[in-house]
Amino acid sequence: MKNKRILITGADGFIGSHLTEALLYQGHKVRPFVLYNSFNSWGWLDRAPKEIRDELDVFAGDIRDPHGVKEAMKGCDAVLHLAALIAIPYSYHSPDTYVDTNVKGTLNVLQAARELDVERVIHTSTSEVYGTARFVPITEEHPLQGQSPYSATKIAADQLAYSFYAAFGLPVIIARPFNTYGPRQSARAVIPTIITQIANGKRQIKLGAVSPTRDFNFVKDTVAGFIAALNSDRGLGEVVNFGSNFEITIGDTARLIAEAMNTEIEIVTDEARLRPEKSEVERLWAANSKARDLFGWEPAYGGRQGFKRGLAETAAWFTEPENLRGYKADIYNL
Repeated sequence: MKNKRILITGADGFIGSHLTEALLYQGHKVRPFVLYNSFNSWGWLDRAPKEIRDELDVFAGDIRDPHGVKEAMKGCDAVLHLAALIAIPYSYHSPDTYVDTNVKGTLNVLQAARELDVERVIHTSTSEVYGTARFVPITEEHPLQGQSPYSATKIAADQLAYSFYAAFGLPVIIARPFNTYGPRQSARAVIPTIITQIANGKRQIKLGAVSPTRDFNFVKDTVAGFIAALNSDRGLGEVVNFGSNFEITIGDTARLIAEAMNTEIEIVTDEARLRPEKSEVERLWAANSKARDLFGWEPAYGGRQGFKRGLAETAAWFTEPENLRGYKADIYNL
C-alpha cells in the first residue's frame, strides 16, 4: 500500500486518530473521514502535531449518507472502516441509531468500495460479538452472541462485510480487536473511568461489575494490527482477532491502575453502571495465533508486564492537566 491513498472512517476518534498518525508517519497518503459538525472539529486530529495536520486530506461527512461515503472514497486505494457507535449502555436506549450507523454505515462503505474497485477494505469488528466466552482462549470460530444492541449491530455489520467478499469478491478483511485502551480513549470505557476518577482526587472509585474479565489491547498494538492487515496479501475474507492473549478482571485492572498511580482506592458499586444480567459479557480472552500466522503480528504490550507498561503510559497521558481537563470524571459517561 505504499504511495497509495487510504481512506480512514472514524479518523476523528480514539483508535482512528492514532491509526491516521501512524500511517502518515510511515509515508502513506491518508484521507481521514470525520463526522461533519458546525464547529469544523476534526476530533482528536485537532490535537495532532502540525506536521500531521498539514498533510491531512480531511473529508467531513456522515457514514450514514451513501453519497458522501462514495465521494470520500473516490481516488482511494484502500479503506480502513472504523466509524461506529460503540458505547454499550447508550445502545440500550438508542438502538435505532446503532442500526443506522453500524449496519447501514457499513453497507455504505462496502457498496462504495465495490463500485469504485477499491483494492482492500479492512472492516472493524469487536470482541463484544462473542458475548460471554463459551471456551477460552476465544478463537475466530467461537459462536457469535448479540448480548447488547451494540454487539448485535456489529455482528450484522461483520456478516455484511463477509457477504460482500463471498458474493462479489470484494477484498475484505474483518479485524476484530479486543478491548483497546490507551491515550485519548473516551471515559465511557473502564480504564479511563478509573484513571480520571483517581486523577481528580477521588479514592472511592465508582464502577459497575468488577468480576468480568477482559483482554485489554494497547492502542499501539491495535494500530499495528490494522497496518499489518493492510500491508499483507493474505487474510482476504477472514476474521482475525487482535488481542493480547492475557485475561484480567475489572477489579484487578483497577488495582493495577491504582498501583501505577501510587495511590490506594476503594471500589464502590454504582448501580447505574451495571449492565442487565443477561447482557453482561462475563469473560473475554483472545486467541491471537491467527493474526501471527497470517500477518506476523504479535502484541508488544502482551502479558501482565506489558499491560502494566500500557497502563503506565495511559495514566501518564491522562494526568497531563491539558488532557485531564477534557474529561468530566464526576459524571457517568454513557
